[in-house]
Amino acid sequence: MINLLSGIQSTSSALEAERVRMEVVSQNIANAQVTHGADGKPYQRQQVAFESVLDNKVGGMGPQGGSQYSVRVSRIDKDQRPFQMVFRPGHPDADKKTGMVAMPNINIHEEMVDMIASSRAFEANLMVVKNSRQMAMQAMSIGKH
Repeated sequence: MINLLSGIQSTSSALEAERVRMEVVSQNIANAQVTHGADGKPYQRQQVAFESVLDNKVGGMGPQGGSQYSVRVSRIDKDQRPFQMVFRPGHPDADKKTGMVAMPNINIHEEMVDMIASSRAFEANLMVVKNSRQMAMQAMSIGKH
């Protein structure tokens, strides 16, 4: 018997990866104005790196074996772009001589684009799960008529 739902495992891994990406983007947006973190520095933008993984299953390419791709988060890196320098002489973290404040290296517009792209990828993967389920249900009902 052929496993009609084998692609759901790949889709599940992609859903999990996109969930992590949305969380990281949300953290970036929430910390866009944080000028003094636990390390004494402004918040540094984080970005998610994905990798695809080929899972080889025992038994070759038959119904019980074969290969399957999955997606996973390989790492979460700090963006190395410099902090944005803003003139705010009254700010507690301002340089006493210049009045400049180091702000996080976050562009809200870029973060919103990342959030929309991640959200759309998540929705697309949900549709794959929904369609796979419908195909499996239809296949099971073939013998009943």
